[in-house]
Amino acid sequence: MNEKNERIVLDVAYQPQVRTTRDTKSLMLDVIIALLPAVVVAVWQFGTQPLLMVACSVAAAVFFEWGYRKLLHKDPSIGDLSAVVTGLLLGLSMPSTAQWWMPVVGAFFAIVVVKQLYGGIGKNFLNPALAGRAFLLSSYSLAMGQFAVPNSLKNIVDGVSMATPLSYLYGGGKMPAYFRLSSLFLGNTPGSLAEVSSLILLAGGVYLIARKVISWRIPVSFIGTVFVLTLIFGGGDMSNLDFALYNVCSGALILVAIFMATDYATSPVTKNGQLLYGFGCGAITVLIRYFGGFPEGTTYAVLIMNLCTWAIDKGFHRHQFGVSKEDIAAEKAAKKAAKEAAK
Repeated sequence: MNEKNERIVLDVAYQPQVRTTRDTKSLMLDVIIALLPAVVVAVWQFGTQPLLMVACSVAAAVFFEWGYRKLLHKDPSIGDLSAVVTGLLLGLSMPSTAQWWMPVVGAFFAIVVVKQLYGGIGKNFLNPALAGRAFLLSSYSLAMGQFAVPNSLKNIVDGVSMATPLSYLYGGGKMPAYFRLSSLFLGNTPGSLAEVSSLILLAGGVYLIARKVISWRIPVSFIGTVFVLTLIFGGGDMSNLDFALYNVCSGALILVAIFMATDYATSPVTKNGQLLYGFGCGAITVLIRYFGGFPEGTTYAVLIMNLCTWAIDKGFHRHQFGVSKEDIAAEKAAKKAAKEAAK
């Protein structure tokens, strides 16, 4: 009750429900800070094109969120910076060779279709940035699969485009000598804008964990599952350990595990649920990489597990302390009686 004795209704039907003194804007700002070094590395490796890609993606995401809520006479929400984060993640998941309008199309799908049509932040059941990337992958697969030669390899590789390390891991070819683990870790490989440097992404993850923006459970269980499964099954003409390390450092695994799989609205809130969720993401990623039509599987793995989040949280629901079984049974009986009376 407030000072005017008006009833205040707290709607707890939607996630995220996080106990914190910080607001959404503060959390999103930390995510932006953690991603900025990845933008710097992308510019170093691919020139100014990443800046155009990211700028178009962020501007489109903010515009579509503002425009949708304006047209439907809803309260503005661009101030919470969630649209900026969605646009930034979508832009960084694009190859530098993509056309400027592609992230605009992806941002429309991510913001309007996936996020706003379901009520806005906290009410979407899929990660908007990943859903936007999946839409672009299915609609423009050829353009999304072309990767430019990074500046650090232009003196070694002829041509303007090249295959990624994952393509060699699962394509049956021999891994080129210039694709060393140290190269993948530091950022001397082709790929989407934010995929090239595992070190930078891990540093961003450590920052977010230290700031208590995300929990370690999902990234560690996700990446750890991929490492263990690929270590067991192996592949190619390298040792199982090298194969597992290449799988961890290649593609979008670290980017998705740290910045997308941990999305509050689409990931479990229970601790054991987060571990199971991360394991499921890792297992499906390995399944797609081994048996799928293309080597990268993180996008669809997380989207599939997004759909399972409600069931995972239900299975690992928290116990209500101070409430007896009789109280719970009585509450259920009262709700059932109320429904029957309403009929």
